[in-house]
Formats: sequence, C-alpha cells, structure tokens
Amino acid sequence: MNKRLWHSLRIALMPQSDQRVAYLRRHHVFGHIGKDSIWRDRLVPLYAERIYLGDNVRCGSKVLFITHDVIHSMLNHREGNDFPFEEKVGDIRVGDNVFIGTNTTILYDVTIGSNVIVGAGSLVNRDVPSNSVVAGVPARYICSFDAFVEKRKQAQIDGTKGQVK
Repeated sequence: MNKRLWHSLRIALMPQSDQRVAYLRRHHVFGHIGKDSIWRDRLVPLYAERIYLGDNVRCGSKVLFITHDVIHSMLNHREGNDFPFEEKVGDIRVGDNVFIGTNTTILYDVTIGSNVIVGAGSLVNRDVPSNSVVAGVPARYICSFDAFVEKRKQAQIDGTKGQVK
C-alpha cells in the first residue's frame, strides 16, 4: 500500500490533533513539525517531506499544502510536443507563531515568515513576510501582526467579544 495513503488512513482514525502530530513526527512524514503545532487535516499531502512547519503553527481545517503541479503532464501530452517537461516540485516553509485559516491553499516554493496570520480562504502563491496579516485570493498584506494583536486586545477590552473590525 502507498505510504501516503497508509499514513492518511492512520491519522484519519485519530480524534486529537496532538495525536496526529505525534504520529507524523514519529514517522518522519513531514520535513519538520515544530512544538505546539496543530495538524487538523486527515490527509497527508503529496511530497509531505517538503513541508516544514515551525513552532506554534495552527492550521484550520481543509488547508491545502500544494508542493507540486501537474502542468507538465498536460504539456507532455500535447499533440506535436517534442520537449519532455518535468514536474515542478518545491518546498513550503512556515515560520513560528503562524495561524493559517480554514480553506487556505499554499503553493510550492512559498515561505511564510514568523508571527503571521493568513485569513481563511486565502491563496498563498508568494512569500509572506514575518510580522504580517494577509488574506484574499491571492493573499495580500492587510496589516502588521502587532497592529492586529492590539486591535484584538482592544476589542476584547471594549466587550466586542474579540471581533476585529
């Protein structure tokens, strides 16, 4: 049986994120998973060994780490093609203290710095600098990490239940 499928089946049966992370670390499935990181997904991405997660990385559900493309397959099967295109594969690196919102897609050859928030539903197709908040398709800079923390703190003090506007 395919190792990726086997690992996906194993982690699918684990109810807790910390159990999944411990399993993924023990079996060296990812390039690296730092301490206090959470892996909610039940599937192991293709080329998972090319994914590096720092400490305290929190991924919402259905975050896609796309470490490759399959454009080469289409190009190689074109009529009259005389050039053998190769699959493009690249690393995804995520720093420390990062939150990645639900339904976000991160493409290969992307580095996300430390102290970063990626809004839900974003497409991260280029590097994200440290100390920033990004969101959208494609993901764009919204504000600094420190500004977000202050807004969140003030919203909580004001009694707006932590909502940042």
